[in-house]
Amino acid sequence: MTTPARNVGQASGLDHKLAERILAAVREEEIVAMACDLINIPSPTGEELQMAEYMRSALQQLSLTVTWQEVDDGRANVVGRWTGSGEGQNLMFNGHMDTSNTGREEFLTGIGYKPHAVIKDGVIFGLGIYNMKGALVCYTQAVKALQRAGVKLKGDVIVAGVVGEIEKTQWGEYQGGEFRGYGCGTHYLVNHGVLPDVCILGEPTDMRVVLEHFGSMWVRISCAGIYVHTAFCEGREQMNSIRRMHELMETIMPWTAAWEKKAAYGGKKAIVNLGGIRGGHPWRASRTPEKTDLFLDVRVPPTFPMSEARREIREVFLGLEKKHPDWGLEFETYVSVPGARISEGHPMIRAIDSNHERVMGQRPERGTRDGPEAGTRSCHVVLGRQRSQPLRSGNRELRPVERATRCGRRKSSHQDSGRYHQDLRADRRGALRRAVIRMPGGIHCQARRRSSGVIKTFTRR
Repeated sequence: MTTPARNVGQASGLDHKLAERILAAVREEEIVAMACDLINIPSPTGEELQMAEYMRSALQQLSLTVTWQEVDDGRANVVGRWTGSGEGQNLMFNGHMDTSNTGREEFLTGIGYKPHAVIKDGVIFGLGIYNMKGALVCYTQAVKALQRAGVKLKGDVIVAGVVGEIEKTQWGEYQGGEFRGYGCGTHYLVNHGVLPDVCILGEPTDMRVVLEHFGSMWVRISCAGIYVHTAFCEGREQMNSIRRMHELMETIMPWTAAWEKKAAYGGKKAIVNLGGIRGGHPWRASRTPEKTDLFLDVRVPPTFPMSEARREIREVFLGLEKKHPDWGLEFETYVSVPGARISEGHPMIRAIDSNHERVMGQRPERGTRDGPEAGTRSCHVVLGRQRSQPLRSGNRELRPVERATRCGRRKSSHQDSGRYHQDLRADRRGALRRAVIRMPGGIHCQARRRSSGVIKTFTRR
């Protein structure tokens, strides 16, 4: 299959013949084979070791300098570095190896939710291909294509496969590697010597440039009650902790609606998700529950300090505590991941716009993302495929073979001149990738590409 690039080399300082040579070095059959290999390796959060070993071998075959970072027992980041001449910025392609689901869930029956690759009608189905093993494939194949084409880079190219990105956290009895996610691998990565100037993260997006994204705060509100046999609760029904939580929610629910409206940003609501509620003992329904917990995921706009958001939520709690002083109310925030944003005029955004227009024929649209990227908190650009149908449907994760090939071609074909000479292009339908830029002054940016060319970026200071 041949997918010619549009105006390759124009306005980028990249020789047209070299660009064509790079594109010709991308092999569809190798992309498909590696994608299937990665799908067939189960790698739920906490069980990424076999996947890491595969990535280590793949990067060693490219003669990269490979570093093995043991984050936990049986969990390791893998980092491959292709060393440049030292005259340019260093670019990291970062991708998480853990999958959104384990593949063992009985309620997820589609072929795309199992760690078994299936190719059907030109589409690769399988757990993790969408989020985000497909990106790791494209990173690796892009480096291979550049090497085949004889490209010499000024800066280093770093390919990092990391553990523990999926939005999970330890709490209460939920302890261990299975619950250590939310970017723990990348946090370890950047705190242990891997210091890129730019990082591309191949998460899925809708191919719009998203200049801002929301942060996330997880909150627990609990109330106590009496623990007695059903036969002895007559006249004391209102002391049941579930009944008490029901009454508390009469205050909490109007607050969530007000917050979603008040904290709206970029045309999106600041969603408050009722993430969980638990109380009582299913195996002993003849007892009243001594405690009931409510768990909330509160989205916080990038312009709103997390400490201020916590203060607002806690004010609601303090009002409830004052009203019900003998209910044993408790308040806790146990995840706090800030949002971020980046200026429209940032050099990375200009580079992305230029590359996108060259490949897609038009500049990408803009948008705002309603959640944080857990993988990094430094400056990163997220470039990936779209979330909408049919790339991911209700019963499957999938990726069209042709789009995967284009993805590899786009990532390997462009070296922009100047500070961002290593910004590689994403494929026409959406290269899976993210970019993180760490720069003097603490600039943090993030952007994403998706199936029609969407890119997302953010900046923090």
